[in-house]
Amino acid sequence: MTDQTPKPDSSATTPAAPTPKPESSATAPAAPPQAAPVEKSELEKKFPDAVKRDARPGYEGDVVSADKLRDVAMYVRDDLDYDFLSSLTAVDYFSDLPNAASHMEVVYHLYKSTGGGSLVFRVQVPRDNAVVPSLIDIYPGADFQEREAWDLYGIRFDGHPDLRRILMWEGFAGHPMRKDWKEAYFEEELKPYKNRWPEGQVYRIEDRNPYGKNNKYPQGLNPETVTETADPLLYENLEKAAREYSEDIDTEQVVVNLGPQHPSTHGVFRMAVRLDGETIVALKPVMGYLHRNHEKIGERNTWIMNMPFTDRLDYLSSMSNNFGYAIAVEKLMGPKAAPPERAEYIRVIMAELTRLSNHLWAIGFLLNDLGAFFTPALYAITERELILDIFEATTGSRMMCNYFRFGGVARDLPAGVLEKIKDLVHERLPRKIDELDLYLTENELVRSRGEGVGVITPEQAIAYSAAGPVLRASGVPYDVRRADPYSIYDRFDFDVAVRYHGDVYDRYMIRIDELRQSLRILQQAIKGIPGGEIMTGKNPYQIRVPAGEAYGRVEGPKGELGYYIVSNGKANPYRYHVRAPSFINLTVLEKMCVGQKVADVVVNLGSIDIVLGEVDR
Repeated sequence: MTDQTPKPDSSATTPAAPTPKPESSATAPAAPPQAAPVEKSELEKKFPDAVKRDARPGYEGDVVSADKLRDVAMYVRDDLDYDFLSSLTAVDYFSDLPNAASHMEVVYHLYKSTGGGSLVFRVQVPRDNAVVPSLIDIYPGADFQEREAWDLYGIRFDGHPDLRRILMWEGFAGHPMRKDWKEAYFEEELKPYKNRWPEGQVYRIEDRNPYGKNNKYPQGLNPETVTETADPLLYENLEKAAREYSEDIDTEQVVVNLGPQHPSTHGVFRMAVRLDGETIVALKPVMGYLHRNHEKIGERNTWIMNMPFTDRLDYLSSMSNNFGYAIAVEKLMGPKAAPPERAEYIRVIMAELTRLSNHLWAIGFLLNDLGAFFTPALYAITERELILDIFEATTGSRMMCNYFRFGGVARDLPAGVLEKIKDLVHERLPRKIDELDLYLTENELVRSRGEGVGVITPEQAIAYSAAGPVLRASGVPYDVRRADPYSIYDRFDFDVAVRYHGDVYDRYMIRIDELRQSLRILQQAIKGIPGGEIMTGKNPYQIRVPAGEAYGRVEGPKGELGYYIVSNGKANPYRYHVRAPSFINLTVLEKMCVGQKVADVVVNLGSIDIVLGEVDR
């Protein structure tokens, strides 16, 4: 399929990045020289007065004027067939130098659900009047992503029906991803902090902050007298959503909160539901209880410092998290960072072992949600533990592996590990997956609680930006490993698992199918792994990444995991964003649950397979 990704071109109307300030975290990528004219993109030809190529070296795509954004988005979806909104995020191009230009930018990455490369466009608006039209009615998957950009950057999406904070609480002061926002424990702009290195006089900044001065609140807010939160607005939106649902019998509706402390919410997560008897008529997910601003931390870290932080997103899928981040940075670094052949094979092996580990866990805990408390889960966890033995032997850790590096992996497979992997994927795991299939798939309770429950159509799954097993169980055979191959996945023979009913049962079955496909890939990778180096060049403690932007994505166990990064050529990322599949897949939860019973909500959530570390970041 032809990649219609726009290529850089000159544009006198594209706002230039602000003038850099030496060694400051607010140093945006520098203004570019004029690029040589190239052929116009599809969007430029269609909207010559509203679309211009992004002229900055290292950037891709078009700059769209805000007043024409909706027209462009409609054309991109309906005429160019880019129907899948993968990522929507913001960047603050801020400079505190006198007379320097500053602006906010919203960046959109879109793909075709039939496969192929990306189409990228962006909108640039003033920082002091950051208003962008909402695309929620064109791409419903923009819902939570627009709310996140509002919450963390203060960009208002005009027309969004429920523009509330999503990760911070409503009494939070400011928008913490802005470059001029400082936390109460602010120490320095960038790591490593000087008191750690080179001075070595380590102290904790919180020890130097007097008690009571370590929080900031909006003007006029007294935290000791606060009696209201965002809940009135939340319940008002629940009521609006419930009006679209009607029954023949007029009954009184009630609001019930499931969570945040509830064993079936898979962590600190809350679902506010409006009930008509036992029937769900509206549902709003409430998250952010674990939010620690992973991305703000990531922009303060050096590039390599972020690798162990990715482990802690989906803490069940450390290797896949490493993989996506490594690919994004390597895209910016160019051919010099291309991993050796052996490292590529090891990466695929570790990623597919991670998929096995994740899906075994997901199946076990879905059975917990169905009421088969812990017996099936323990059988699945037993097999997962054998995979974690491989991780521990190779990386020194069972879960937080910190194994991938830019240009390869941190260390080679130790003696005997490849033989253990070979035994697992050829002998034990095929038998154990067959056992799970035998005992669970035709079980009467599994079928009665899963079939026809939480149905999502193919059109809905695409529109709501669902990814991974949730998308493929709805009849959309979209897998990044096939649709837009990365690493060496194009060398392996495997099928994209797909089911066609879009219900809980198919979301269970798709994971059984994918377990078997991962075994196929692993068997081929083990047979074909070459000898040689596992790292291009030396394993560096510090790198500088060329200026520009990149979006690296992988097919993680829970769906598309993407990293959008911007570099200004220095030792720390200027922008670091995670497209978290657990977070975005929750966008479709309400659609799954309306019309279902209360007990089905728990099963629907389990069938999505979320990890709250990745939801909240």
